[in-house]
Amino acid sequence: MEATIEIRGLRKRYGPTVAVDGLSFTVEPGRVTGFVGPNGSGKSTTMRMVLGLDRPDAGAALVDGRPYRELRTPLCRVGAMLDAGAVHPGRRARDHLLWLAHSNGLPRRRVGEVLELVGLAGAARRAAGGFSLGMRQRLGIAAALLGDPPVLMFDEPVNGLDPEGVTWIRGLLRSLAAEGRAVLVSSHLMGELEDSADHLVVIGRGRLIADTGVRDLLAAASGGRVELRTGRRREAMTALAHAGATVAATGPETVTVTGLPSERIIALLTEAGVAFSGISEHRASLEEAYMELTRDAAEYRAVSREVR
Repeated sequence: MEATIEIRGLRKRYGPTVAVDGLSFTVEPGRVTGFVGPNGSGKSTTMRMVLGLDRPDAGAALVDGRPYRELRTPLCRVGAMLDAGAVHPGRRARDHLLWLAHSNGLPRRRVGEVLELVGLAGAARRAAGGFSLGMRQRLGIAAALLGDPPVLMFDEPVNGLDPEGVTWIRGLLRSLAAEGRAVLVSSHLMGELEDSADHLVVIGRGRLIADTGVRDLLAAASGGRVELRTGRRREAMTALAHAGATVAATGPETVTVTGLPSERIIALLTEAGVAFSGISEHRASLEEAYMELTRDAAEYRAVSREVR
C-alpha cells in the first residue's frame, strides 16, 4: 500500500486564465488529505492532471512515482471519483463495473464485492439513469475501489448522501487510510473534513496557501484564547491585564483572554477574589480556520442583501 501522489511545480493555463500556478504537495500513505479552496482555485484541474485528463504546461503530477499514462493497470494503482454522473444512464450498475474490471484484467467477483461494500448489491441490475445522486455517488466510489488501489481520489464524495451515507463515507475514508492507502478528498464541507481528514492542503487562485496537519491548523487558529464568564467583568479584566494578558470584553458577562493558560487565569482570579462561573479554552472550527486562510483568495464573492 506504500504509494503517494506527488505534485511538483504544477502549472496549467487555459488561454489568459492561470488555473494552477507552481503547485507542489504530496499526498502521503496512511492518512486522509483534505484538498480545499474557493471555487475556481484549481482543485479540479489539479486532480484532472493527476489522472492524465489534462496535460500540465509545466511540472509533474505523479502516482507511485510515475505519470498516470505510464501505469499499465491504472485501476490497480489509483482509484478516482471526480464526477458521479460519468456513467451511461442506460447501463446497469453491475455492467458498468464489469466493463471497467475487464479493461484492467480484474476478476468478475470483484464487482460483487465492491457493490456489497458500498451498499448497492440490491440495485446491481438497475440502470444507473434511475439512480438518485447519492446512489450515483456510491457507484462512483465502487468504481474507484474496484482495483483495490493504494491511492484514492474523491471529489465531493459526500454530495447527495443521506445522514447514514455521510456517516458511512466518513468511516470508509478513515478505514482506507488505516490500511495504508493515500487518500485525497476534495470537499467544500469543512465539518466533514474536520471529522475525517488528518492533513489539509489549501489552495487559492492556483497557488498553495497551506500544507499542514488538521490538528496543527486548528491549534494555530484557536490562538490560545480562553473564554471566561463572570459577573464581575471589570475586576476580572483588570486583574488579568495586570498579569500581562490581552483581554477583550465579548459580552455583558463574557471575556476573551489571550496570553495566559486557563490554569493561570483561575489562580489569578482566585487570588484577587473575583468570582467566575465558567472558563473554557476556545477551539476554532476547521471552517473558521479555512475562512481565515482563504480570506483574500476567493475569486467569486456574492453581495449580501440587507434585510429590511
